[in-house]
Amino acid sequence: MPKRPGKDDPESKFSQQQSFVQILQEVNDFAGQRELVAENLSVHVCLELAKYSQEMKQERKMHFQEGRRAQQQLESGFKQLENSKRKFERDCREAEKAAQTAERLDQDINATKADVEKAKQQAHLRSHMAEESKNEYAAQLQRFNRDQAHFYFSQMPQIFNKLQDMDERRATHLGAGYRLLSEAELQVVPIIAKCLEGMKVAADAVDAKNDSQALIELHKSGFARPGDVEFEDFSQPMNRVPSDSSLGTPSDGRPELRGPGRSRAKRWPFGKKNKTVVTEDFSHLPPEQQRKRLQQQLEERNRELQKEIDQREALKKMKDVYEKTPQMGDPASLEPQITETLNNIERLKLEVQKYEAWLAEAESRVLSNRGDTLGRHTRPPDPPASAPPDSSSNSNNGSQDNKESSEEPPSEEGQDAPIYTEFDEDFEEAPASPIGHCVAIYHFEGSSEGTISMAEGEDLSLMEEDKGDGWTRVRRKQGGEGYVPTSYLRVTLN
Repeated sequence: MPKRPGKDDPESKFSQQQSFVQILQEVNDFAGQRELVAENLSVHVCLELAKYSQEMKQERKMHFQEGRRAQQQLESGFKQLENSKRKFERDCREAEKAAQTAERLDQDINATKADVEKAKQQAHLRSHMAEESKNEYAAQLQRFNRDQAHFYFSQMPQIFNKLQDMDERRATHLGAGYRLLSEAELQVVPIIAKCLEGMKVAADAVDAKNDSQALIELHKSGFARPGDVEFEDFSQPMNRVPSDSSLGTPSDGRPELRGPGRSRAKRWPFGKKNKTVVTEDFSHLPPEQQRKRLQQQLEERNRELQKEIDQREALKKMKDVYEKTPQMGDPASLEPQITETLNNIERLKLEVQKYEAWLAEAESRVLSNRGDTLGRHTRPPDPPASAPPDSSSNSNNGSQDNKESSEEPPSEEGQDAPIYTEFDEDFEEAPASPIGHCVAIYHFEGSSEGTISMAEGEDLSLMEEDKGDGWTRVRRKQGGEGYVPTSYLRVTLN
């Protein structure tokens, strides 16, 4: 959002600023749609996938545990098979050894009959034990081969199939999340397209010409262009009074005494700004800026005055009600507020009168500067002449240009802009054709240069329309052209 309210921000008048604010609003709407997408994804996609992921982990863990249990059983059967095998091998070696011992004693002539019988019984026992170990080993081998076949051909395929099914279901859920993502995006595409279209419209609304004119209206000074530099004869002392219309005029408007070797500082347009003391009548500002600030202050005082008047009327009505109905309140309790309101009204009336006087003086100065500039604009550059004085100073050299007097315009409307445009060729010597006619509604005394007098009801030729500054260029039937207030005319175009 802008740092200052629109009515207080001078940059709000520029189309580029208005377009930027509009683009920010569109970006805000764009961001709102992105937040909506993020919310949908968070609720319908991320949470669901996170929950399903936990379920997948538990299921995967269960399948692996099942596989490990089956494998442990198979490993246990293999160990039993190995034990029965080793026992069968050991019993075979013992039976063979016992048979060899019995045969050796049987062939030994020194051996007794009892020893031979005992050796044969031992060989027969070992042979029987080897036979039992053989049968046990064969049974264990058959059992292990059956378990191993069951493990590799039944149990493991089932477990892998379950894992495969689990992974396929995971991929299916993930694809559904992707689909929800695309659907959430598609839902906001039309609104985002409108946001982008609004940004494009805002970009197309930037008007450089109007912005430059608004900048001129906002910062124009109202100073007149300086006149020709006069020749200063240093062979004899002189006292000179410069014109307020010159860029070198002192801010207080008092005559400046100069002697040989003393020069007057100029206000160069691109020079550094000096520190100025802020005054209540804004005389530290250029004429046009001073007029605008005074007009703003006057409007604020008038609003405050109207507010106090309304409050006074409300207090009077409340007092009348209290007098007619004492139980509702004491009329005397309102006297301090009424007195305070009356004091505020008197104070504001004095301030309004003060600002009206300052505003009239500022408008007179602005209008005088316009007249001076127009006069210099129409005169040929030679012979050289000094800048004519305005209504606030008198020349001590006997100049005849002192007939110029400050003319206060009939209304404040239309005084925000100069009555000429610097680069318009308004005063070409070739006569221009009228673009319409007009009738003077009021009498106007054109005392400033660039203006023209007219009588009430006089028919005039319209030479140039009002450019938004409150002045219109006309031509009288008996000759002579100049500017008159637009509000004094009833205009009809050809």
